[in-house]
Amino acid sequence: MSVLVPTSLDAARDALSANPSATVLAGGTDLMVEVNERRREVVDVIAVDRVAELRAWSHDPVSRTLTIGAAVTWSEIEDAPFLAWVPSLAQAARTVGSPQIRHAGTIGGNLGTCSPAGDGLPPLSALEAVVHLTGPGGERSLPFAEFMTGPKRNARAAGELITAVTVPVLRGPQGYAKVGVRNAMVIATAGVALVCDADAGGVRLALGSVGPVILRCPEAEAIVAAEADFAAGRLAEPALRAAAEAARAAARPIDDHRSTAAYRRHAVGVLTARLLRRAFPHD
Repeated sequence: MSVLVPTSLDAARDALSANPSATVLAGGTDLMVEVNERRREVVDVIAVDRVAELRAWSHDPVSRTLTIGAAVTWSEIEDAPFLAWVPSLAQAARTVGSPQIRHAGTIGGNLGTCSPAGDGLPPLSALEAVVHLTGPGGERSLPFAEFMTGPKRNARAAGELITAVTVPVLRGPQGYAKVGVRNAMVIATAGVALVCDADAGGVRLALGSVGPVILRCPEAEAIVAAEADFAAGRLAEPALRAAAEAARAAARPIDDHRSTAAYRRHAVGVLTARLLRRAFPHD
């Protein structure tokens, strides 16, 4: 087995282009579980955690966007200044594993694994993030909705490396909530991300762990957009309940070892209502 540890983006891209079947290793918090449980065999590894370009982030106050390098860790994202700019993503970061896992795990690793239960993915969906990649064919960018193609599947081509993700910095409340089999260090049984865009008068609602990909809820979003008073922070209780029911109906869960489909569907409705009440505290 060979292990390469490039320290520049050019070196990482060249190494992966030369060996497209190599495993890209960032924090290893997903990969090592699969390796230890003998669910995955690794031959060659390209470790990217020392690539400075991937560990950087930038905020553009003019375009009101935030670009986060693929090797930025959850422990960085959970605190300021990310908490002020993308609170839903920061809240999701705080639910990822233990402090040790958050110090190692990265946003790019979450995108690379692309598990429907990945905590960072519902906020990225609700934020309508753009994923940036580089490879033998050059650089390209994909909307998150096109990047995730199925359970643990994405549109990254052979030899391509996830370099960063760009999200808008929006005005309005945001939140992320999930349930699991215990209160901490748990894989989501169901997760919901809510992002409000007060300037556009709209909301975005994304569901995790209740479908093969992260699911958006256009009917629930339309109900809130039509009924909410963003300036006053008001959403009438009947509209809130209707939106929560629409989100529940949008879920496509399955029964598995962590939960039943019925519980997951119920949880989506409860979590959606909870997030909406926090976002619109006056009815």
